[in-house]
Amino acid sequence: MFAFIARRVVYSILILLGVTLITYLLLFMLPADPARQIAGRSATPEIVANIRHQLGLDLPFYQQYFQYLKGLLHGDLGRSFIQRSQVSELIGARLVPSLQLMGLGIAFELLIGIGLGIVAALKRDSFIDRLLMAFSFVGVSSPQFIAAMLFLYFFAVRLDWFPMGGYGEFRHILLPALTLGILGSGWYSRMVRSSMIEVLHQDFIRTARAKGLSRMRVVFRHVLPNAIVPVIPMVGIDIGIFMGGLVVVESVFGWPGIGQLAWQAIQQVDIPVIVGVTTVSAVAIVLGNLLADLVIPLVDPRIDVKKH
Repeated sequence: MFAFIARRVVYSILILLGVTLITYLLLFMLPADPARQIAGRSATPEIVANIRHQLGLDLPFYQQYFQYLKGLLHGDLGRSFIQRSQVSELIGARLVPSLQLMGLGIAFELLIGIGLGIVAALKRDSFIDRLLMAFSFVGVSSPQFIAAMLFLYFFAVRLDWFPMGGYGEFRHILLPALTLGILGSGWYSRMVRSSMIEVLHQDFIRTARAKGLSRMRVVFRHVLPNAIVPVIPMVGIDIGIFMGGLVVVESVFGWPGIGQLAWQAIQQVDIPVIVGVTTVSAVAIVLGNLLADLVIPLVDPRIDVKKH
């Protein structure tokens, strides 16, 4: 296990280096000029050049990148060009709302998706199965902006079940988290359905049935623990995606998470914030996948981590 974790840590470091390098390179190639953005349209070329020098934007690409890596080794994500605050402080202020939305959103995804997948698998090729899979397809295919606006209109405006937006109370997070859960549950329901159908045809399931075990006991004790294994890596990926910021959902519901911070930084060409959010997202994805790899052998002891 120690050797497995060590290998994954090395791979993770290489992945993070690759992510930061590509992000920095793409931002370096952008035609937009952060110095001009800060100075304003009426600023003289001398003022713009002075700001560019102060920010280190006149340095070659490799020097800017190595300076960022040097700061990153000391936990320094840089300073925002626009807000003049440490990027780590800006992200830290948005971290708790993002973690709250991530946790409840993934919980709704799993609750809805696994539930629909179990029912669809047990009702295979029936009308219920086709209806649930159609619902899943609509969920994964719906644009987040359209779905979020529709949910906001019906559940908050027309039915008045939820507030329009805000932050601070549990009722504020319910609708955005439920929106994420409904939109993302389709992936889980389809995965659970196909995995359960495969497990249901295994010999040990026939043996369990032959012993006279009830259907629900067979499903929840033998089928589901084996069918749930492919879902675990998906949760790890979702952790990274959610931590990267759900720009659309956060914007529609006014949720003060990392997604809003990233969107503001993109509009303002605030390079340190953009790179900082990207780095935090990459770390979240790596940690999520590592956590999934460690959980899978606990769920299914037959999996040997030495082979991975």
